[in-house]
Amino acid sequence: MTFHELNQSYFAWMCQLVSNERYSKRLSYRKLLTHLHEVEFTYTLPMDGNRAEDGIDLRYRFGYENDYSEPMIASGLDDRPCSVLEMMIALSMRCEEQIMDDPDIGNRTGQWFWDMIDNLGLGNMSDSKFDNSYVDEVLQRFLNRDYKRNGEGGLFTINRRGLDMRSVEIWYQMCWHLQENFRRAR
Repeated sequence: MTFHELNQSYFAWMCQLVSNERYSKRLSYRKLLTHLHEVEFTYTLPMDGNRAEDGIDLRYRFGYENDYSEPMIASGLDDRPCSVLEMMIALSMRCEEQIMDDPDIGNRTGQWFWDMIDNLGLGNMSDSKFDNSYVDEVLQRFLNRDYKRNGEGGLFTINRRGLDMRSVEIWYQMCWHLQENFRRAR
């Protein structure tokens, strides 16, 4: 397998984790997902480095689940920083597996991912409506933390007064969002 084929396989694996008829409404979002994978996840709060590490670890999870050796993953995939797509998928998986797991409902990794996409304002960026400039604007707003105090325009929005989501690490933003919007959040 060439490194190009490995990268294609990895991208397809990530996409299938979050894209199915249940969450993507039978629309294709390949252009958006590709673009999210091309943009480096940068952060200003030190603890958000954990989100980047989770994104990098996603590569090794892919390798483990698909019987690729760690050296192959290290040389074929782990040659660049974490992408926005990797961070968001890894965060969605952590949300599902560590906080919101409910066997009666099933795996909702895609729900958490598309919830973030909608919160960013990218939910309408299907392939037929994809606007590269708009997506870049939205991502820069998110990465620079130029969204509203309540998180609107970022990954998570809350109604709690007195908090400035721009100064809070992504993990806590997610926890507060879940607590406010989903009964099963623990």
